Amino acid sequence: MNYKNAGVDIEAGYESVELMKKYVKQTTRPEVMGGIGGFSGAFDLSAIKNMEDPVLLSGTDGVGTKIKLAFLLDKHDTVGIDCVAMCVNDVACAGGEPLFFLDYIACGKNYPEKIATIVKGVAEGCKLSDCALVGGETAEHPGLMPEDEYDLAGFSVGVCEKKDLIDGSTIKAGDVLIGVASSGVHSNGFSLVRKIFDMTKESLGTYYDELGKTLGEALIEPTRIYVHMMKSVKNAGVKVKGCSHITGGGFYENVPRMLPEGKRAVIEKNSYEVPAIFKLMQKKGQIDDQMMYNTYNMGLGMVLCVDPADVDKTLEAVKASGETPYVVGKIEDGEKGVTLC
Repeated sequence: MNYKNAGVDIEAGYESVELMKKYVKQTTRPEVMGGIGGFSGAFDLSAIKNMEDPVLLSGTDGVGTKIKLAFLLDKHDTVGIDCVAMCVNDVACAGGEPLFFLDYIACGKNYPEKIATIVKGVAEGCKLSDCALVGGETAEHPGLMPEDEYDLAGFSVGVCEKKDLIDGSTIKAGDVLIGVASSGVHSNGFSLVRKIFDMTKESLGTYYDELGKTLGEALIEPTRIYVHMMKSVKNAGVKVKGCSHITGGGFYENVPRMLPEGKRAVIEKNSYEVPAIFKLMQKKGQIDDQMMYNTYNMGLGMVLCVDPADVDKTLEAVKASGETPYVVGKIEDGEKGVTLC
């Protein structure tokens, strides 16, 4: 009897590390110390020694049941982008610059090529956010997970000046809300997605004119990463007062998280065009508006709160970063929360 007979292939683990090294190397930053394969990832913080009052920020998340879609489509090179996005967007939402990222892959059986493909996506997400992939873990769980399945999670650490921290404390009535377009469903609400549509290769391979692509292609589209957008707005001299990353819980849970007591966000649903994938989901699933906006981003991956005097500068900065902005609402005095009208 040996470990391999028990279901854990150590040699496959070694092979996975070798295959992923080329992707990890592409994410390096000058502060990264050492290479992949050590017991910990080392990151030199001397680069921030000239900051006045540095604050470390962190974010952790997974991809959720969107992973099931990757299994069905046998497409594993984009869920890593989702994983990174869910973490670094939270860091950026607080005004931080993501510095480094670590991933955790749990699998029923280690297939080195598949693991390397997943990490390729993680590395791509790190490149899109100028974040170094400094380490990770691949754990084989025979008997606990089916051999052809895996789960993916990770976390990121970032930094910002304390004075640049976005905490919502200065939000006042009359401030303007700017929504930034999402790339689709992102990585939330897939348990409901899987109830709306038949999760079969035939169903996912169906082409929809309104989507301009197959259902599977629309759903697997990776989460948008907003790190460069937030940097662009900051570099334009705009002080973002509040920022909400629209993830699980949609608008009703996430928008109030940026608000101080006594302030209410009012968002006009007709201020932008809701993407076709959400309209299709709502029609197929016969889902009411309340549930849709309480579950999905409905086409807005982030909502920023800025002073009215900064609206034009913010719109231009968002556009300059390659993202699409919309003026979607305003702040009013009232009970902390959000009104969608």
